[in-house]
Amino acid sequence: MESIEESVKIGLEVHTQLTSLKTKLFCNCPSDYRGKDPNTLVCPVCLGLPGSLPVLNKKAVKYAIMAALALNCQISEEMIFFRKNYYYPDLPKNFQITQYDRAGGAPLAVNGYLYIEDQGYRKKIRISRVHLEEDPGRLVHVGPIDQSPYTLVDYNRSGVALLEIVTEPDLKSPREARIFLQKLRNILEHLGIFDGSLEGSMRCDANISLAGGTRVEIKNITSFKEVERALSFEIIRQRGLVEKGITVKRETRHWDEIRRITVSLRTKEEEQDYRYFPEMDLAPILISKSFIEEVKAEMPELPEERIERFMKMYGLPKYDAEVLVSSKSLADFFEECVKLYDKPKEISNWMMSDLLRYLYENNIELYESKITPQKLVDMIRLIEEGVISGKIAKKILPEIIVSGKDPREIVMEKGLIKIMDEDMLNELANKVFTENQKAVRDALVDDKAIHYLIGQLMRLTKGKADPNIANKIIREKIQKIRETEVHKNA
Repeated sequence: MESIEESVKIGLEVHTQLTSLKTKLFCNCPSDYRGKDPNTLVCPVCLGLPGSLPVLNKKAVKYAIMAALALNCQISEEMIFFRKNYYYPDLPKNFQITQYDRAGGAPLAVNGYLYIEDQGYRKKIRISRVHLEEDPGRLVHVGPIDQSPYTLVDYNRSGVALLEIVTEPDLKSPREARIFLQKLRNILEHLGIFDGSLEGSMRCDANISLAGGTRVEIKNITSFKEVERALSFEIIRQRGLVEKGITVKRETRHWDEIRRITVSLRTKEEEQDYRYFPEMDLAPILISKSFIEEVKAEMPELPEERIERFMKMYGLPKYDAEVLVSSKSLADFFEECVKLYDKPKEISNWMMSDLLRYLYENNIELYESKITPQKLVDMIRLIEEGVISGKIAKKILPEIIVSGKDPREIVMEKGLIKIMDEDMLNELANKVFTENQKAVRDALVDDKAIHYLIGQLMRLTKGKADPNIANKIIREKIQKIRETEVHKNA
């Protein structure tokens, strides 16, 4: 019986905005369109008005080459722009300036690859091409796309520089697709050409087919989790059709994030439907080896190099380094913490356990939280100074993440200062011994049972007892009882 993963083929077309650019790909309009009034960042070029001529943004080419090199691609000696013709409301020219890898076309780069790692295995995902193109405008629907009574168009996004990264159908599961996208985002963010925290900055079209079936495209998925959900749904939908003897149609579908279903948009176009032909207003771009070497010399530290540095510079285990560098924002946060408090492993432990667990369980990104490196370090220092215990720190960390409050302020407000008064703890320990006599008898013959008694003392003080003092008092009491019994039996 063929497994689901063996029968699935997934290829991705990832559209990434070069968000570090100040202007659009072919004109001087500002590229930072988010939060601006609709249709205010436009000009004759990005609106495709008669007589207007595009001029290529050189920095966009540089950034695209950086990405292609990081993805192990072969850079083309010549880059040619094509017109991709289709009528759609978000495309004011009725064609998109893009690149094509056939009919004499030459995209920016070809034949790259990226390795993904998951659950102990490493897999090579081939990248067929990387090319530059302009972003269409943005369509705004009222409610679900298939039920909207009308559509509004905002052309502010039209002409923003897009990098399209196209994989071969080497992915075998929705999980692999998500891992690939996460790694790709991390690389692009380390290059400094892209900010994944911006809404719509990375969008993905996923092509998926089951063994013997027809390829279906799912358009414009906007997050890693949604890619995984959309592909999982589509596998179930296609498998259900096959089991009923119904042919899977070659079509383009839309992922509805609210209803968690894909809906049909249109019959999938063939390449000939787009009538690709060279863009006559842009001459072929020659990419010299010297320019490629210049770009290569300016390449910043990439994730794999950063992992190695974290291991050497900070003495971190490989696992710690890989987790911390899995996101640029996380790695930057860690390094800012170390600048403030030179105990890398201790910082790593807090970030990898409690901080990341809270973010994951509450489905938020680090940049969406209000914690800062200074606040995390201040909390760790409170433990070092003996003001609070590690247990209390675990209690206040979520509040720091959500509110951004100063750790000392939270501790004072909630009365969470660590109890170090030995007389008070001694009295509370007497109560623990009275209420847990069986555990006391067990502790007399088995040191492991002592931990239960220490835990009861910590519980009684709501985690405020100094762990070292609590440990000392309990052990001294057990030792005293042992000595008394020995004396009685003598």
